[in-house]
Amino acid sequence: MNAPIGIIGGSGLYRMEGLALDRAQEVKTPFGEPSGPVHLGTLDGAPVAFLARHGEGHRFTPSEVNYRANLWALKSVGVERLICVSAVGSLQARHKPGELRLVSQFIDKTKHRKDTYFGEGMVAHVSFAEPTCAHVTEALLTSGRALDLPIEGDALYVCMEGPAFSTRAESRLHQGWGADLIGMTQVTEARLAREAELCYACIALVTDYDAWREEEEGVDAASVLEVMHANVDKAQRLLRQVVPQLSGAPRSCACGEALRTALFTAPEAVTPEARQRLDLLVARYGYGAVR
Repeated sequence: MNAPIGIIGGSGLYRMEGLALDRAQEVKTPFGEPSGPVHLGTLDGAPVAFLARHGEGHRFTPSEVNYRANLWALKSVGVERLICVSAVGSLQARHKPGELRLVSQFIDKTKHRKDTYFGEGMVAHVSFAEPTCAHVTEALLTSGRALDLPIEGDALYVCMEGPAFSTRAESRLHQGWGADLIGMTQVTEARLAREAELCYACIALVTDYDAWREEEEGVDAASVLEVMHANVDKAQRLLRQVVPQLSGAPRSCACGEALRTALFTAPEAVTPEARQRLDLLVARYGYGAVR
């Protein structure tokens, strides 16, 4: 079964009306084990693939998640458009807990991530000026407004390493940069999605005000989970609206051609090991494994 739409989020996201998951597929990748099986099925009749970012039962920290394997597994089952859902902290008063935001830009402060498929025999430099897919993001925004959800676009997301939440000084610094949101996962997925030529969009569910409000206690995991669980239905409603719209629609953006001008290594210099490892990504450009 090919699933052109992929969704990454928490396992609680799977429990929604209209979703029928028929099969859990274990996928082997050249980059190790994904966080768990890829769940294949349909959402209101549209083929979809779900993957729990942190594993079933939330077993992996943001630093431990094997992002490369996760996105590779989704691409290998036919995913072309990837929608990711995650909890975020708000860095501006106008972004309130319980609301949805769509990310358009990132500031990357991670430091312990494997965030590229390339190296070790083949070099690529993808364009990342616009890190999310404008077409999928616009579809999400239009659908969210039609559903009268509390949603806005054009959010700037700071991606921190975690797993600890921000200090007050860090939170005020990020706020001073003009950033809107802070989280621990999205930029790594976005980088790899671009290399994998996937359209990538991020639904950010605001759960807290991070640590910049002096009059409030700092963030704690229990309150984040409470707000997330109380408002996950908003993300589910949005997915039910947009996935059938996107399913089967041709891609007209540049995401699907991201590697065409990104591959730097001369074909004759690419090692056989790199060709074999990266075949899923680069075969269409004449760099694939020798058969």
